[in-house]
Amino acid sequence: MNSESNMNDKRTELSRRYQLALRQQLAQGAAADLEPARELGRNAMTLGLETLDMARIHEIALVSMVLPTYSASTNNSLIGRAGLFFAEAITPIEQTHRGAREANAHLNQIVKTLSQRTLELANSVAELKQEILQRKAVEDSLRASELTSIKLLEKSQQMQEELRFLSRQLLSVQEEERRKISRELHDVIAQTLTGINVRLAALKDESNTNNSELDKQITSTQRLVEKSVDIVHRFARELRPTLLDDLGLIPALQAFLKGFMEDTGIRASLRVFAAIEDADGMMRTMLYRVAQEALTNVARHANASQVEVCIESLNGGIRMEIRDNGQGFEVNGNSSARKHNRLGLLGMRERVEMLGGSFGVDSAPGHATTVRVDIPAPRHRANTHSSEMSAIPNLQSP
Repeated sequence: MNSESNMNDKRTELSRRYQLALRQQLAQGAAADLEPARELGRNAMTLGLETLDMARIHEIALVSMVLPTYSASTNNSLIGRAGLFFAEAITPIEQTHRGAREANAHLNQIVKTLSQRTLELANSVAELKQEILQRKAVEDSLRASELTSIKLLEKSQQMQEELRFLSRQLLSVQEEERRKISRELHDVIAQTLTGINVRLAALKDESNTNNSELDKQITSTQRLVEKSVDIVHRFARELRPTLLDDLGLIPALQAFLKGFMEDTGIRASLRVFAAIEDADGMMRTMLYRVAQEALTNVARHANASQVEVCIESLNGGIRMEIRDNGQGFEVNGNSSARKHNRLGLLGMRERVEMLGGSFGVDSAPGHATTVRVDIPAPRHRANTHSSEMSAIPNLQSP
């Protein structure tokens, strides 16, 4: 109650001051300073008065206390000047209201923008939830697919190991079967053919010397038998050289290179360290077969004039390289002209990997070719003495 009474007293005081200031302004004329009006407006704003409150104070001051003291002829001019005073008095209030309106409009725009953004955010959240659900479904599917792939990979690896084991078993059985057939050809069939030839010679001596026609037939038959013996021996050597089992790897390679040069006209050389003969039979057989297959490929495809076989002890291991100066080929290509060659490469690789080694081929069209075999765990004595020989008929062991 005291607060309301105090406020009314302040308004009354403001009204009185307004009347006084207005009277002074009108008395001073057009040149009067309007700063008192602005000061009254600021005071009114401090008291919480609005424009209508100031209009009521102005009306009271103008009608009841100011105009009656002037003549009627001057009232119109005074009313105009009083209006300027009033306009100046309410300027702080109007400025505050204008700022409030602008702020309110700006706030409304912000609220509208926030509402729109809230709606967009809600839609985005809904889309994000949907995407999360979809991604979760995809992740579950991928996880299931990954498990399936892992199982398939394990199964594939198991099958590859089984296939590799069977392949190695097949190579071992094949090599043993070749050994038996080669021995049979050498020891039985070749001897039988030789026996037939001896009997034909004896028959020729016992026959009538005047029977020239029989002599010709016997001689022709002997030539056929001799040719058959040569074919049998060559076939036996190709199946399994007896030198490899009886004398070792070096004599077997020397004999093979000698025949290779005679058959192809390609100059061949052999460089090998003597301690290779201390390797076990499987190792020596592998090296021989890889060299045999590589040289066969040189003869068929390389168009080379020279080839070198080198077996050396390298960093505690065994390395064999077969290098030619031929036309080369695309190692990773798919040319149909190399299909048979690639099958031979696969066979060589399988033989090498059976014994824990690595196999590689360096080649390119128009360039030389090198077939390389590396065995990291040698089964021989540490002896690095080596010698180099040409593959000629009188090849000797180093």
